Amino acid sequence: MTYPDPFDDRSPWDETPTSNAPDSPETPVTTPAVTTAPNPFKIGLTFKASSGYDAEWITPTIYGATAEEVASRTVELVHALREHGVIELTSKAAQYTREQFKGGSAGGGSAPKRFENGRVVNKGQASSDGPADDDCQHGRKLVEKANWAALFCQARDKSDQCEPLWRQKDGSFKAK
Repeated sequence: MTYPDPFDDRSPWDETPTSNAPDSPETPVTTPAVTTAPNPFKIGLTFKASSGYDAEWITPTIYGATAEEVASRTVELVHALREHGVIELTSKAAQYTREQFKGGSAGGGSAPKRFENGRVVNKGQASSDGPADDDCQHGRKLVEKANWAALFCQARDKSDQCEPLWRQKDGSFKAK
């Protein structure tokens, strides 16, 4: 394959293209005419069953050439959703899907979290205040493994941390 000389004074547009088929008529290139005007107005709606992220949503988008057209289409849509039972059907389908789901945690999301000593802590790992006679002022974090459990001090600096409290056979916690 050869490339044209970029410093040549001839323009590639001055040359006539060669066709592989002899005597083939050249068809002109045309652009299709626009038959419909674009809709400059649109509105997106969200119908949400509850405040959680695991709740079902219906999210239609309505288009129209004028704001009045979008508004009237929105009213028509809301009435149609109610009249044809789309909202109830969506709710039933979501409930059925939740009943079929076997994985993950119950409740549709991760464990609730809280902010503690500058860190986000899962509620399942939430720190216990420890025993009533515990003098740790930093707060303690419960760590449970298969065969042991302990309450660890949450002070940022290791030198400031209080001694860990270990779970005893009776369920109480105390230092070793």
